Amino acid sequence: MSAPNIETIVNLAKRRGFVFPSSEIYGGLGSAWDYGPLGVELSNNVKRSWWRAMVYERDDIEGIDSSIILNRMVWKYSGHEDTFSDPLVDCRECKTRLRADKLEYEQSGAIKVEDAIKQKLLRCPNCGSTDLTEPRPFNLMFRTHVGATAEDDESALVYLRPETAQGIFINFLNVLTTSRRKLPFGIAQIGKSFRNEVTPGNFIFRTREFEQMEMEYFVRPGEDEPIHQEWIENCHNWFLSLGISPDNLRLYEQPKEELAHYAKRTVDIQYRFFPEREDAEKQWDELMGIANRTDFDLKAHSKKPENEEGKRLNPDSTDDLSYFDEATKERFYPYVIEPAAGVNRTVLAVLMDAYSEKSNDKGEKRVILKLHPELAPIKAAILPLAKNKPEIVGMAKAIKRSLQPVLRAVYDDTGGIGKLYARQDEIGTPFCVTVDHQSLEDEAVTVRDRDTWEQERVKVSDLQEHLRKRLQVSGVGCQ
Repeated sequence: MSAPNIETIVNLAKRRGFVFPSSEIYGGLGSAWDYGPLGVELSNNVKRSWWRAMVYERDDIEGIDSSIILNRMVWKYSGHEDTFSDPLVDCRECKTRLRADKLEYEQSGAIKVEDAIKQKLLRCPNCGSTDLTEPRPFNLMFRTHVGATAEDDESALVYLRPETAQGIFINFLNVLTTSRRKLPFGIAQIGKSFRNEVTPGNFIFRTREFEQMEMEYFVRPGEDEPIHQEWIENCHNWFLSLGISPDNLRLYEQPKEELAHYAKRTVDIQYRFFPEREDAEKQWDELMGIANRTDFDLKAHSKKPENEEGKRLNPDSTDDLSYFDEATKERFYPYVIEPAAGVNRTVLAVLMDAYSEKSNDKGEKRVILKLHPELAPIKAAILPLAKNKPEIVGMAKAIKRSLQPVLRAVYDDTGGIGKLYARQDEIGTPFCVTVDHQSLEDEAVTVRDRDTWEQERVKVSDLQEHLRKRLQVSGVGCQ
């Protein structure tokens, strides 16, 4: 079957408890979503996989968890106060506010947004009008205040962080001195970020509150380019290890005009999020970015760097974030390679890629969520064939308790066996374990495979090891 669209995943996510609209009983809040019982397990498994690949399976990366609210000076010298903005326009006809750089128009060759508006080439997607205001910068950072101060007190102004990266940069020296690291090494972090997006949407693809998985890898200048390329390949392979089809992934080299001002090179890993779009190029969007940020960030937060006139670039900093190489007796500012991915987008890509449909012997279409075993919220469902038989129920619950210490298992008796199988297929559970009347006699159960629907009889005494082996076919864990 063809890949599902996002709307199909929205329906599945709400129906089966992966993702709910936030504040739904009060009409919801645009671009805000809550992870349900299955969604929180899936997102935790994604984060666990990333952390293991970045930190546990390497010997050159440390982890941190920095504060969401930082000193305002962090965002001043990082450039966010001045440059972290989108071009905002208003439709004079229907009063809708729009992000100008995301509006589509028919035009060959490059053209500035301002000129496109003057030439009536941009249309409001809400009403179709071309009568739009001039674009103006709209800063995406959420403002708040610390302490018992008036809201107009600029001295108490702070921001909810729009990215986790700056928390890593300002802790570079702390990690360097406490962990005794030498270049090259990295610092990883998973955490919430906040951006007051002009046009959020497409389910959890673009939200104002989201979670990032970022790693800053510090390298010697001159060694940055081959290491950057190595991380592009590493990150691409990580997405493949999650079971995502290579046909739905591609690498996108950002042209110079799209690069952030600090970037030497950036390559995006894109996913086919919008397969329903006729224009093949518009089917793709960013899943992860891997940037060469040069030495911009460490210099920006340091007290020593000077401009061409000899003026200090950061008079407010108290530390110098340069690196001293004991072997060569050189002091310099490391370059930074940054792989950065969003948890929400990764979860969405995983759900879309795992979605499949299959007809049973009655010709009924069933949804099967073929999640990689490492990511599946539930690894095994224990099902009693007859819930009115205390002996069968007792045996099934005992099996569930015996599996709990080693893998995520659930007990379910809320329907007939056919419906129970269908439910577990739809939420991605790799194996169903059925306890029947014969189980009371031979101490064996029926283990059903989610993807093939094949069944085999397994002794209860061998069940735990059997499931562990099946779930670790690709070397994954069971939790």
